[in-house]
Amino acid sequence: MTHLARLLAATLVALLFDARSVAAQEHAHGGTGRAESIGTVHFPTTCAPGVAPRMDRAMALLHSFEFGATLKALDDVLASDSTCAMAYWGIALARWGNPMAAGNRAPALLAQGRSAASAGERLASHASARERGYIRAVSRLYDDYEHTDQRARQTAYERAMAELVAAQPADTEARIFHAIALVATALPTDKTYAKQIEAGEILEALWAKQPNHPGLAHYIIHAYDVPALAPRARVAAQRYAAIAPSAAHALHMPSHTFTRVGMWRASADANARSMQVASRTASIAEVLHAADYAMYADLQLGRWRAAKTILDSLPALASRFDPTAVTGAAPGSAGIFALAAIPARWALERRAWAEAAAITPASTTVPYADAMSWFARALGAAHTGDTARARVAIDSLNAIQQRLAAHAEPYWAEQVAIQSLGAQAWRARAEHRDSVALATMREAARREDATDKSAVSPGPLAPARELLADMLVALGRPTEAQAEYRTTLVREPGRRHAVEGLATVVRQ
Repeated sequence: MTHLARLLAATLVALLFDARSVAAQEHAHGGTGRAESIGTVHFPTTCAPGVAPRMDRAMALLHSFEFGATLKALDDVLASDSTCAMAYWGIALARWGNPMAAGNRAPALLAQGRSAASAGERLASHASARERGYIRAVSRLYDDYEHTDQRARQTAYERAMAELVAAQPADTEARIFHAIALVATALPTDKTYAKQIEAGEILEALWAKQPNHPGLAHYIIHAYDVPALAPRARVAAQRYAAIAPSAAHALHMPSHTFTRVGMWRASADANARSMQVASRTASIAEVLHAADYAMYADLQLGRWRAAKTILDSLPALASRFDPTAVTGAAPGSAGIFALAAIPARWALERRAWAEAAAITPASTTVPYADAMSWFARALGAAHTGDTARARVAIDSLNAIQQRLAAHAEPYWAEQVAIQSLGAQAWRARAEHRDSVALATMREAARREDATDKSAVSPGPLAPARELLADMLVALGRPTEAQAEYRTTLVREPGRRHAVEGLATVVRQ
């Protein structure tokens, strides 16, 4: 058994048989009975001096997106100083969750966040001008959320943080929070990556002075989490896990960079360690999110046994998964996404078309996750000649796309539209409508090139340009296919199928 397989097996055993409650394991510093190592953050406030160490710890947890632990730590601050306005600010920001998470927040979470922000505003007389700036900014995330779209509120928050930085130029924490807000509001269609580069430069300059700050290494990875910029994050990716090894997300996050540059073994190992730590704190959404990244890496390496171990762990994980729980960095939607993506990846990466066609899609509260299953089913059916089943799956994709568009989810609506085009292309190919198939597949590739993947996913189930290359091979056009495989590998370095496809057509 490989080292990774042993890690995964140990994780599954822990999930299945560790009956001790998390509460029984905790001690004053968040724990699991182990010495906590989460990096170093100093966040001065006007709260009672005695809570300063607890506030610093809460901020270190927040910077690693350990939201459940952050909320507990801030409740502990308030237990000692009920007038600490900045504790309520932190609660409001933690309730918002991962700023990089795509998809609209649930109304119940928004209500909790607004309640915390309002509590901070009521205590503003106890706060400094600097602190009032933080509280005003976080309130922008929740202002009139019933009638204002999420992107507008995120943009308002970013602008408010920019104003705070201008008013408090010596406040490095404000600059850090503003930088990640820049990344969170960057449009996936902006191929200049202006906001990401601006944020990265801010963070890198600060990191040189605070090398043990968890948020700096973490946010540098996020800033450069696109193919064109990913090499810039390599140093941060190699360092972050050592800064905050007690945080499951700090162990997982480097794999974003490792995935973008094709470092599959490093990604698989990082996610196996993250799964172990997340399982100890019952952060099941985080376990599932790391499992999706680990599965992707294993499949690129052709490590079928390790990938199958992950697939087989899903029923046990699903039985413990509460999508409404606030624990680690991964929101419940990320767990739902992983539960759909992992079986689809297992089938599609192996080109096991009959298995893909047999996938039974779920109906969840996360439509773009459901679309993953319908996309795999559609491709599988088209490749096995079951055009009727493919048509039903395509109809389901189109219905999901329309639903997402109607609910102000433009990013995911476009992603599902691209999936639908890819499925339609292969259905047309199965029906021998080759000119339509090729034109439709080219359109899917063009539209996918114009956007970027969400942080929730290590990569698409089947990149549209790779599917285009496959189609060109099927149509007996190897020279054109070679160009498309090469283009795929620029965006997705080291993808196993594109590498093997390219090698095949080069030999022809």
